[in-house]
Amino acid sequence: MYKLPYLFLFWALLPVSLMAQSDLLKSGPMVGYSEMREVAVWVQTAGPADVFLRYWQAEDSMASLRTRRLSTAYEEAFTAVFQIPFLEPGKTYHYALFINRKKISLPYETSFQTQSLWQWRRDQDPPQYTVALGSCTYINDSAYDRPGRTYGNDYQVFTSIHKKDPDMMLWLGDNVYLREADWYSRSGILDRYTHTRSTPEMQPLLASTHHYAIWDDHDYGPNDANRSFIGKEQTLEAFRLFWPNRISGLPGAEGGITSQFQFGDIDYFLLDNRYFRSPNRRTTGQRTILGNAQIEWLIDALKTSRAPFKMVVMGGQFLNTAAVHETYSTFPEERQKLLELIVEEKIPNVVFLTGDRHHTELSKLDTAGITIYDFTVSPLTSGPNTNVTEVNRHREEGTLVQERNFGMLTFSGAFRERQLKMQIFNSEGTLLWERTIAQ
Repeated sequence: MYKLPYLFLFWALLPVSLMAQSDLLKSGPMVGYSEMREVAVWVQTAGPADVFLRYWQAEDSMASLRTRRLSTAYEEAFTAVFQIPFLEPGKTYHYALFINRKKISLPYETSFQTQSLWQWRRDQDPPQYTVALGSCTYINDSAYDRPGRTYGNDYQVFTSIHKKDPDMMLWLGDNVYLREADWYSRSGILDRYTHTRSTPEMQPLLASTHHYAIWDDHDYGPNDANRSFIGKEQTLEAFRLFWPNRISGLPGAEGGITSQFQFGDIDYFLLDNRYFRSPNRRTTGQRTILGNAQIEWLIDALKTSRAPFKMVVMGGQFLNTAAVHETYSTFPEERQKLLELIVEEKIPNVVFLTGDRHHTELSKLDTAGITIYDFTVSPLTSGPNTNVTEVNRHREEGTLVQERNFGMLTFSGAFRERQLKMQIFNSEGTLLWERTIAQ
């Protein structure tokens, strides 16, 4: 059993948060994955507790059901995940959280939705829906931050996202910034995840939007961390404790967070650019970001997909031609291999969703009749790069943003005539630019 930080040892003394959460609740509830007949809901209590949910269809509040009771414990940072089965497709449900048999009253909506069953139904098109996305969430903690000007700011971005009422949100990595004091202890890692997840402005968004995540270096380990990081099994454990993705790990391989899911008629491929990555400065052996097994899986999965848009979610930029920092252009052989495989297999409508860079831009590459996009969205609350001078030959004019921001995707249109609208908003929720691409 790990030694608990003071945050947990004195949980009963913690003040009520600004969002008026009960002192029994530390963070969440957060809605995780959504399938047609099953949904996940995550919660973290302030200490050891028994928890359950009551839930009901929005149109029938009198017919509520109850989940089985779960117990939160020290060993799992007092987290629990409810996998709610046997739901009906295409329905909105409301839910209430109970901790130690006490109903937790929250000043915002708690709800989830199941995906609709539209396939093979006459005159029924795929659903229109919206996705929020962003990367680089730094939540200040003065005792462990570097001296000087605070790095995190504009937490109201989460309120702005919540007001857009997205159906789901994609967290594109660096969702947590592990500090020097955290990297090499399990208790430090779990405390950092807890500190970030407990941000008051985040709670309403967590409670009623479905969340999916990948990681990048700062939630995996130290800056620019790679496969050699000795603590990666502990950060992998923390990721799985705090992000209830339906699947976490590449089929047939040990470790990592690789996953895939479908929302509506769109396929999402969640990649791990850290666990299998060779050191950036290594000069012998194969230089890789994803590793051969993950690349082969990705191409197999993309080729198998019948989705009108194939969304490849990865921490670092793929199309940016500037070989700077950790863009894929710093690994030119593997980048070229991936591009050639996509073209040779004639895989259409591939859109990379990336973060990491502390600026936002849309990149587009037309090659051999195939068009590939890279929609980079960064940062949410960490410090923005306000002096971008690198030359990205694939950057679409007018899409560079050098302030805190978030993105939105909207999928709409009839079957075989789907459209994808990409939008960027500043932290106050004001539209900065938008682009639409057709299937």
